[in-house]
Formats: sequence, structure tokens, C-alpha cells
Amino acid sequence: MDKIALKIIIAGRTYPLTIKKEEESAIRSAADRINSNIQKLQGSYAVKDMQDLLAMTALQIAVQQNTATEEKKPSFDPAAFNEDIRKIIEKIDA
Repeated sequence: MDKIALKIIIAGRTYPLTIKKEEESAIRSAADRINSNIQKLQGSYAVKDMQDLLAMTALQIAVQQNTATEEKKPSFDPAAFNEDIRKIIEKIDA
């Protein structure tokens, strides 16, 4: 595992990181997404405090993540489950 030194700028502040080389693209993409969202919020609201903008960005990303996770979860259908159980019992009885 090759490690690299990387400096990421988020909300105007530089953060030095030591990461695995294969993580670089994902980290740069995440930082770009955060900075882009902060710029959108600055344009839409009169909020200038960077901490508030970061908090609002974190909230939006967390909600998006939770929504995406919820959509991927298989939904439990009791009627379908009961039908599957009935078919299994029928096979056993046969």
C-alpha cells in the first residue's frame, strides 16, 4: 500500500493528509463536492459564517447518504413472505 501526502482545501482551509494512493480520487471528489455545496449555499442564503455553511453542507450530505441507503434496502413484504412459506410447506407435504 503506497501512501501519499495530499493537501486538501475545504472551506478555504488547508488540511494535510496522508492517504492510500487509491483513495486520492475519492478524497478529492469529496472535497470538491463539499466546496461546491458551500458555494451554492453562499449564493442562496445570506449566511457568511463558514462554520454554519459547513454544518449545513454536512447535514445535506448526511441526508442524501441516508436517503440513498434507505433506497437500497430491500423492503420486507409480509404477504410475499407468507406466500413463500406456504409454497415451502406445500412442497414438504407433497
